[in-house]
Amino acid sequence: MARRLIRSWELSEIGFGMARYTLVYGIRLVPEGTLVDAKEARLTLSDGESAGLTLHTIDGTIPQLRRALDRSLDAFFDFLPGVSEDDKRDFDDS
Repeated sequence: MARRLIRSWELSEIGFGMARYTLVYGIRLVPEGTLVDAKEARLTLSDGESAGLTLHTIDGTIPQLRRALDRSLDAFFDFLPGVSEDDKRDFDDS
């Protein structure tokens, strides 16, 4: 059986040309009731533009925090534009 080269435009059709991103996140655990303020975070991009970074807080026990964080991340990826139903089916391990 002969092997053939795969062109770059064909990669996206078979899933290998999927866009790549940098996920920016931060986590800090503080005792409940001690947080007074969370300022807006700003990112500086390579083109000189800046972008906001949404900050979230979750209160609870360690197990509650883990479950809530898992749900929050799942929701984040579910609402991204351009995510196909195939991607959700093939890569969602929730």
